[in-house]
Amino acid sequence: MNRFTEICLLLHACILLYSGNMNQALMYDHSATTECLVEPQTVQYGGGIINNPDFNNGIKGWMVFGQGKVEQRKTQRGNMFIAAFDRKHLSDSFSQTVQLVKGKLYALSAWIQISGGRETVSVVFRTPGGGLLHGGAVIAEHGCWSMLKGGIVANFTGPADLLFKIRNTDAEIWADNISLQPFTKKQWRSHQDKIIAKERKSNVKFHVSYGNKTAISDARIMIKQTKSAFPLGCEINQNILNSTAYQNWFTSRFTVTAFGNEMKWYSTEKIRGQENYTIADAMVEFVEQNNISIRGHNIFWDDPKYQPDWVPSLAPEELQKAAEERIESVVLRYKGKLIAWDVVNENLHFRFFEDKLGENASAAFYASAHQLDQSPLMFMNEYNTIENSEDEAATPAKYVEKLKNILLYPGNDCLPAGIGLQSRFGPGQPNLPYMRAAMDILAAMKFPLWLTEAFVDKGENQAQYLEEVLREGYSHPAVEGIVIWPTSPFSECKMCLTDKNFQNTPNGDVVDELIDEWSCKPMEIATSHEGFSEISLFHGDYEVTVTHPDTKSSTTMNLKVTKDNSENSVYVQMNAFVPHACYTAII
Repeated sequence: MNRFTEICLLLHACILLYSGNMNQALMYDHSATTECLVEPQTVQYGGGIINNPDFNNGIKGWMVFGQGKVEQRKTQRGNMFIAAFDRKHLSDSFSQTVQLVKGKLYALSAWIQISGGRETVSVVFRTPGGGLLHGGAVIAEHGCWSMLKGGIVANFTGPADLLFKIRNTDAEIWADNISLQPFTKKQWRSHQDKIIAKERKSNVKFHVSYGNKTAISDARIMIKQTKSAFPLGCEINQNILNSTAYQNWFTSRFTVTAFGNEMKWYSTEKIRGQENYTIADAMVEFVEQNNISIRGHNIFWDDPKYQPDWVPSLAPEELQKAAEERIESVVLRYKGKLIAWDVVNENLHFRFFEDKLGENASAAFYASAHQLDQSPLMFMNEYNTIENSEDEAATPAKYVEKLKNILLYPGNDCLPAGIGLQSRFGPGQPNLPYMRAAMDILAAMKFPLWLTEAFVDKGENQAQYLEEVLREGYSHPAVEGIVIWPTSPFSECKMCLTDKNFQNTPNGDVVDELIDEWSCKPMEIATSHEGFSEISLFHGDYEVTVTHPDTKSSTTMNLKVTKDNSENSVYVQMNAFVPHACYTAII
């Protein structure tokens, strides 16, 4: 990484760094790192339920799983760790039996190194019946320690064997400071609430006085929130152009959107050279008229199945020319109208353009898009990075590796990158510990995280699980926006928020309840005898009216509550007959 890149990333870190205390039992892991270190960090939670987590007592509590051998070793600096060697199968490892309790959430961390090369190391829990619960993975290498973070939700009560896997049986697995900490759902929810109060709200102190600084006691302050600062949105499709009910339902709730298919290449250029943006243009106009932000979805899709029909047969030179025309066409058409672009969709799972145009194809697309329009954030957009711990193609470590390679491409040094996490969960209990751990690792890059296509597949307790996913995303300090991706009520309903008449389903009720919970209801407070009043408000825009206690005269002002380092105070001066606001602090 050159010096200019380092400076750019440092600037991103300064701008996007979120604060937090290292209370291990309650706080997010701000120590999460995407780098490998000379020595591992200290064990989290004191190891939790792991016996001898730092191996200072030899290998007490640990055993061999499968074939091979295990032993205690020491780093050059004297730090103890465990090693598995003479391995014959990918799951030959050191192991410890832990007692799981059904329904509890288990946060896991470990520091991993291997004896040579660079390989993916996974952690799994083997159940008494031989099943496996996957807890996460990391790209480990020789010469430094990498942080593996993950977790599971126990689906049974009983013993399970914690062990590690690596496909290369010639490589030794080394580990240190292994931790497994259980939480009840009540504890998990309590922690979310604490973080929401800390990260999404600020205390505001009102000072009301006369022009001579004399305090006005019992002045009435009416506070009405007009807009939330947190972008919470929903995907829309072209049906919204001809449905007043759809329009009213959507515009009354959401502040950001993405189009399901209407901006994609296969929609705008079905025949080469015959572009048609009619529908996308109309949708952009409608959304702009309602002051709703737009995420551009997408410039390219790396899945071979989702190319325009005429694209796959193109020779590399023709494909390069067509791709350049596509970028210039769509990016310039919507320049200044979008807050983000999903530049290359799903290019961890697929590599259509890489196979045709070379390994740097996606990185070059990012450079071109940013050169054409510097305003939008440029996102990778991928599935299974936070929702499926079994998918090794899209682990947080693989995501970080891909994004770093994109940033190293010429012209991308100061790319305004975004981390797009589709969040398309299957049916059943979401693995919230893994979701949180994955977001912790990605947050260490200091770029904005968005849940871009939040979805829970149809199944029992779907509405409950949708709430859990949305609440986990909203409560993470690095997440800067969420777009829900419902199934259209006009098609087969896998996760509809409404019926065909745009009346809420239970999923829609969950969304409305969360919108209500994460916003401030109109309220009235009074100043003390010293003219002060303090209240905690969600970040966003407010209309504030201050009324004199005796004359009932009033003044109205606009207030923006944000999280920054300015003084969280609003000063209002009034006289007995002609009140006026003298100063409003932006907080």
